[in-house]
Amino acid sequence: MYAIVEIAGQQFKVEKNKFIYTHRLKAEEGSQVEFDQVFLIDNEGSVSVGKPTVSGAKVKAKVLQHLKGDKVIVFKKKRRKGYQKQNGHRQYLTKILIEDIA
Repeated sequence: MYAIVEIAGQQFKVEKNKFIYTHRLKAEEGSQVEFDQVFLIDNEGSVSVGKPTVSGAKVKAKVLQHLKGDKVIVFKKKRRKGYQKQNGHRQYLTKILIEDIA
């Protein structure tokens, strides 16, 4: 059983007892969160597609930890001009565990 759900502005394919890394959520570590923007549910071949969302469907998850992603190096250069600029970026993420799809 899996579902397509919107979490923090992005769509994810979620399954029960799986981990997902999303953009930082405004929830405490260890707290429960619910997502009601469920677009599709597949229950062993029985597919329910929402228009635009499936009514009454919810995905329950637990916030495990807040962390930062890997560093991404942004390097800009213009040839023959002597211009070089290097920047780094680390995205703030939240690790959640999908507990139930109802």
